[in-house]
Amino acid sequence: MSWNPSQHPEGSLDALETLIVPRARDLGGFEVRRALPSPERQMVGPFIFFDQMGPAEFITDGGIDVRPHPHIGLGTVTYLYQGEFEHRDSLGTHQMIYPGEVNWMVAGKGVTHSERTSPETRAGRHSLFGIQTWIALPEDREDMAPDFEHHKQAALPVLTDTGITARLILGDAYGEKSPVTMHSETFYVDVVLEAGKVFPLPDNHEDRGIYVTQGSIEVAGDVFEEGRMMIFRPGEKIAIRAGERGARLMVLGGATMTEQRYIWWNFVSSSKDRIEEAKQAWRAADWENGPFTLPPGDEDEHIPITDDLARTSPRSRG
Repeated sequence: MSWNPSQHPEGSLDALETLIVPRARDLGGFEVRRALPSPERQMVGPFIFFDQMGPAEFITDGGIDVRPHPHIGLGTVTYLYQGEFEHRDSLGTHQMIYPGEVNWMVAGKGVTHSERTSPETRAGRHSLFGIQTWIALPEDREDMAPDFEHHKQAALPVLTDTGITARLILGDAYGEKSPVTMHSETFYVDVVLEAGKVFPLPDNHEDRGIYVTQGSIEVAGDVFEEGRMMIFRPGEKIAIRAGERGARLMVLGGATMTEQRYIWWNFVSSSKDRIEEAKQAWRAADWENGPFTLPPGDEDEHIPITDDLARTSPRSRG
């Protein structure tokens, strides 16, 4: 869809509520940059977790092996710029994901999944670059049945103008709506800008943030390089300008959740008791009678809860 946004930046630095510099986390030989949750801010709209994966290069036989692990109370969103993932889950899903596509797995009352580099891709040199996020489910949907959706790149709405491409991954913005099923007010957009191009944030959502994955942007005269997340005050009109190298952004947000969310390892819930139940169920590893089962085709191993994990997992944050 052709689009013609204003090419005049708007807003002031007073509209910038929070600046987050992601911390590096090692996931077993593969480093990610984690912006959410952070000491500065737990969530942006319903987004409660935000990891930049890569960019990374792998030689032959290298790749990602995220063993089967559980989730409750959230939906996971996987979106890639480069590379691929092979997704399996306890619903029986076996799905490859490639750049520009979206995997949306709703954990609800409980799901297990794994993410690995496929054997075909491991056979040669390859790269990986993308974003994985979690979206906290509304309180009345936290115990829903788990679900999974995959949407090809062609199914996602794209807004274009000279030097601007914006792909709507989730929710609604700029008069367009993504086909992905959402359970709360959300927007999530992959934006590519040529040098000097101006891009406005949507004004129909309360909570709005930007994460710079490549290049840099200018907000009210200040420059923010890649690897920065900015969260803006509600109600302010904001338009940013791409730096001299251009920019790639993830623009995200939605309605602010009114209930507290607790997060421990891969579990998100409005109830501490529910998280404790999930922890005990995963420790028990009763795949026949318990609430969690392993993904068909990837049942030989799983990530256990260890004392080290218990010490490093995030707790609830305000």
